[in-house]
Amino acid sequence: MPKHKSFTLKELAKVTDSEVVGDENLYVDNLSTIENSTKSSITFLSNSKYASSLKSSVACAVIVKKDFKVDKNFNYLKTDDPYLAYAKLSSLFDYDNKINIPYIDKSAVISDKSSIDKNVYIGPNVFIGPNCEIGPNVIIHANCSIVKNVKIDTDTMIQHGAVLGSDGFGFAPTDDGYIKIKQLGGLTIGKNVEIGANCTIDRGAIDDTQIHDGVILDNLVHIAHNVILGKNSAIAASCAIAGSAKIGKNFQMGGLSGVLGHLEICENVIVGAQTLVTKSITKPGNYVGIMPIQEHDNWAKSSVYIKKLSQ
Repeated sequence: MPKHKSFTLKELAKVTDSEVVGDENLYVDNLSTIENSTKSSITFLSNSKYASSLKSSVACAVIVKKDFKVDKNFNYLKTDDPYLAYAKLSSLFDYDNKINIPYIDKSAVISDKSSIDKNVYIGPNVFIGPNCEIGPNVIIHANCSIVKNVKIDTDTMIQHGAVLGSDGFGFAPTDDGYIKIKQLGGLTIGKNVEIGANCTIDRGAIDDTQIHDGVILDNLVHIAHNVILGKNSAIAASCAIAGSAKIGKNFQMGGLSGVLGHLEICENVIVGAQTLVTKSITKPGNYVGIMPIQEHDNWAKSSVYIKKLSQ
C-alpha cells in the first residue's frame, strides 16, 4: 500500500469524535482491513464476532466501541460507532480522488439554456442539455448525460456514466404499433444525494420525477418516470422502480429487487434482496420474497408443495 501523509491518533480522534487509549502521538499512514494491515495501519472493529481476527493483525491502532475491553497489544480509538468513524477516515485517506471545485472540463457540452452554479465539478465528456439547473457543490463525474429538464440541488454527487432526465417509457398502443408519448415533465434531485455509476433516472411524463434529499443509489439502478422516492432512501445495485410508484422516506432496497408501477410504499420499509414488490405496502417493516438456493430437483418439489398449500 502506498504511503502518504501521516496523522497522529490525536488528530484522528478529533476527526472521528473518539477517545484515544494509548499513545496519542503515534503516527499512522493508512487505513486497512484487520487482515491486511501493516505496522503503520489503523483498522476498525465494528462487529464483535470478528474480534478474534485481531490476534493476527499487526496494525498499530484499532477503532472499537466504547465498551470494548482493551489490552496492551494495540492503541485504540474508542467511539460509539466504529463504522461511522471508519467512514470519516476513508475520506481523510482518499488521497488520489480529491475533487477540486470549481472545475468544468473543457470537453463538457453544456446547453446555453441551462443554469450552472459557479461552484461545481463537471468531469470529462459530460453532456448537460436544455432547461437544467445545477446547484452549488454538485459533482458530476465523467461521461454523464443530464438530458433535459433536470434540477440538481446542493451537495449532490453523480457517479460516472449516469443518465439523468432520459425519456420515460411511455407509448400508446395501436393496431399498427406504438405511438410515443413525449415526456414533458422534469426530474428534480434533492440535496446530499449520491447517484451511482450507470444509473438511469427518467424525467416525468407531465409532472416531475422526484428524488428527495439524502437518497443514495448504488450502481445500475433504474428509476422510471414520475417515481417519487422519499428522503434518506437507500437502494442497492441492479434494482428497478417502475413508473409512478410513490415511496416514503427511509426506504431500503436490497440488490436485484423491483417495485411495480403505481404502487405506494409507506415510510420505513426494508425490502430484501431479489424481492419483487407487487402490491402497495402500508405498514413499516422488513419484507422479503425469496427462497434459499437449492438443487433443481428439490426446487421442483418445493414449488409443487407450495402450490398445493395455496389450493
